[in-house]
Amino acid sequence: MNQNILRYSRFETISRAGSTDKAMFIIIEGKVEITLSDGNQEYKVATLHENDFFGEGSLFNDTPRTANAIAIEETKVFKITDKKKLDEFLHKNPNFATKMVSVLSKRLAATDELLMDKISEIKRLKRSLNI
Repeated sequence: MNQNILRYSRFETISRAGSTDKAMFIIIEGKVEITLSDGNQEYKVATLHENDFFGEGSLFNDTPRTANAIAIEETKVFKITDKKKLDEFLHKNPNFATKMVSVLSKRLAATDELLMDKISEIKRLKRSLNI
């Protein structure tokens, strides 16, 4: 079997927030839940399915992972471990490259929206406190 194809059991952790490993994953089969933790509670931020990807930030940024990825059913993933291999994969799979740009753009827009909501919330709080 290809060493870049990995299998995970139900509820098995694929990657953990704070980890410094460098790998991106593409889901071949199964489902993966992406969660964030505030130290007290886990928050589900996404459920990913076949052909979705996660962990790409670890290939592009030199920072620890920010989220947990847990298989919520039997899951098979393709693991890409460095930028050169990602470039090769995207060159061989241009449709996936287009999808990746689209997904990342949507994720950024969603993050911008959350940020603007928080800024508005802070402004309202300041007004109510006459700050």
